[in-house]
Amino acid sequence: MPKVRSIFLSDIHLGTRACQAKRLLEFLRDYDSEHLFLVGDIVDFWAMKRGIYWSTPHNTVVQKILKRARHGTRVFFIPGNHDEALREHVGVAFGHIQVECEYIHTGADGRRWLLFHGDEFDQVTRYHRWLAVLGDRAYALVVRLNLWLSWLRRRLGIAGYWSLSGYAKRKVKEAVSFIYEFEKSVVQAVKQRDVDGVICGHIHAAAIKDLEGITYINCGDWVDSCTAIVEHRDGRMELIEWGLAPRQTATEEPKTDTELVDETTREAA
Repeated sequence: MPKVRSIFLSDIHLGTRACQAKRLLEFLRDYDSEHLFLVGDIVDFWAMKRGIYWSTPHNTVVQKILKRARHGTRVFFIPGNHDEALREHVGVAFGHIQVECEYIHTGADGRRWLLFHGDEFDQVTRYHRWLAVLGDRAYALVVRLNLWLSWLRRRLGIAGYWSLSGYAKRKVKEAVSFIYEFEKSVVQAVKQRDVDGVICGHIHAAAIKDLEGITYINCGDWVDSCTAIVEHRDGRMELIEWGLAPRQTATEEPKTDTELVDETTREAA
């Protein structure tokens, strides 16, 4: 297991069927770190109001994070809009996990990174909550369709990973424009701070890019693209696209919930 200096994760959406917890567990088995930053929307309280889905892999993800926190990994939780209830507990530590509204992380190379979820730069979420909730339900439907397509592709023996929602983001003009405006708003705000870059989430569009002298990093998500950001020991930031490198073959099924029961027990130890 390669040990990097830091791991940055966002938009896991535990508590929903769309959460790809099994893939996240594969990633966490391959990567360990000194710091673990959870950059918002880790638990989806919005969706859980409509109905809770909490499988064994979801439980294993929580157990694995808690275990790392107990064993010396510095874990920071920056709540997003889907788990905004936790913003009431900013400054408090739960099980060695520190809750913060935002955080400045100093990299191994001395660069200063401002971390926040990013929903405050989404005009729809900020000013039209009802529309944001409606959009969230529509997105959940697209993700569910994608799960069926993935199942069908495996049955047909088609290799590789393909994302319906990712395809729509790249092709639909309005989606591309929304992502551009979000990135621009984030960078404009960060330029007023004494930092070299920003690390956020929220829009499910992973990226590392330089914009107006600021390094913009988005962690992506674990609903659709399965992406994470890692900081290497020299301070270099890398985007890991786990969705493009699944650990099972195209015809091999992921582990079932039953097969993961023993792992959950071990993680709790």
